[in-house]
Amino acid sequence: MSERKIRVVVAKPGLDGHDRGAKVIARALRDAGSEVIYTGLRQTPEQIVDTVIQEDADAVGISILSGAHTFYFTKIIEMLKERDASDVIVFGGGVIPDNDIPGLLDAGAGAVFGPGTPTSACVKWLEEAVANKRAKE
Repeated sequence: MSERKIRVVVAKPGLDGHDRGAKVIARALRDAGSEVIYTGLRQTPEQIVDTVIQEDADAVGISILSGAHTFYFTKIIEMLKERDASDVIVFGGGVIPDNDIPGLLDAGAGAVFGPGTPTSACVKWLEEAVANKRAKE
């Protein structure tokens, strides 16, 4: 029996209407063999967490350019915990100041990728993170 594909939700929370980066990473993950569910623009944290749970996702990638990264990462991570889904891997990217990244990691994000990060680095990180998660199950 083959191992199931990685299921990842790619989400764009808030009012930010720029989704090129989200679409690029969604395509890269899909091309690498993952099942990708893209939520589309302007999603609330509740909508994102509902999608993650409904889709039985291994991970959620959050794309933020609006400056509201601390709020959205923290809210989504808290809501996943409240819904007994704290095992979902949270990662993200966008225009996030380097000084803010340690706080996002402390809040529970597994990784934060900045502009210019090769998609291959994101794919490799996610594959390793999911393999580690599954090895512990």
